[in-house]
Amino acid sequence: MPKKEAPVSAVRAVAYEIPTDAPESDGTLKWNSTTMVTVEIEAGGKTGFGLTYAHKTTADLIAGKLAEVLEGRDAFAIRANWHAMLAACRNLGRPGVASCAISACDVGLHDLVGKLLDEPTARLLGPCRESVSIYGSGGFTSYDDARLEVQLGGWAEAGIGSVKMKVGRDAAADPHRVSVARKAVGDETRLMVDANGGYDRKQALKLAEDFAGQGVVWFEEPVSSDDLEGLRLLRDRMPAGMEVTAGEYGYDDFYFRRMIGAGAVDVLQADATRCLGFTGYLLADALAHSANLPLSSHCAPALHLPCAVAALRQRHMEWFHDHVRIEAMLLDGAPEPAGGRIAPDWSRPGIGLALKAADAEPYRIA
Repeated sequence: MPKKEAPVSAVRAVAYEIPTDAPESDGTLKWNSTTMVTVEIEAGGKTGFGLTYAHKTTADLIAGKLAEVLEGRDAFAIRANWHAMLAACRNLGRPGVASCAISACDVGLHDLVGKLLDEPTARLLGPCRESVSIYGSGGFTSYDDARLEVQLGGWAEAGIGSVKMKVGRDAAADPHRVSVARKAVGDETRLMVDANGGYDRKQALKLAEDFAGQGVVWFEEPVSSDDLEGLRLLRDRMPAGMEVTAGEYGYDDFYFRRMIGAGAVDVLQADATRCLGFTGYLLADALAHSANLPLSSHCAPALHLPCAVAALRQRHMEWFHDHVRIEAMLLDGAPEPAGGRIAPDWSRPGIGLALKAADAEPYRIA
């Protein structure tokens, strides 16, 4: 049988800036909008769709440098295309914006191949589960007690068994905020906190003891994720039952290898919109598997779903307020939870998502 090929004929990218529904902040950052960059890749009469959450300049890199790399190449050669994009960005400062651009294109190629074969990407990746557990994520430090209660309590009432809130901006106020959250979600819901690197080591140790009294079981980035020594120190000294987690700022498998090698985390996190797409995410999964660590996906639940059902070490997915809202607004096919889990639509080819172009147009910036 002759080899089947589908040369890439066009690559396009657009950036959209979507305002948040209220001012938001975490332990180290404040924001009032989120930028989504989408990519379309054409081959064989089909169009693949991918996305990332990154600065609008990511769209320029996709439509320029990465389009030059991909056009004319066989869309089915996903890994060869992945390597070619990495090589082309060698001198551009590949971690960061370039990695986000490659991520969107890698996802777009996976979607495209699924459509060319008329199969869901989740099936082509080799699923090991039908659905994935989610945890509600928000509880921003900009929220007052009432908004914190409504958001986290709403997730618990909806049957989501774990919720996560932001801490780290005001260490003195955080024990009170955690107590508000605990009261809102009840005793049966797993409570998680994320400091986004907002504490120093001593603060984090003291607050871990306070949080343990409120039943907190997950302490994300208690110190900067760049402080691998500090994460290891805290992991060794955390109260029993409290896990240290990090990894969302990983832009490649080398980052995850260093984090695992340092013994820095109990659960590895990875983000396919940053860590070089589905190809990079499954490399992170392989590293987690080799270290016997669980894996959790960071944000963008609609995008992560195809690779999350395939990842060997996947524990759960982050049902992040901002991205869930954007995906429901602007993406046809965005998943809806049932019993605290989400599942792919196995009847749709590719990643199962399509941009609602008319709805997105008012937010277009590039």
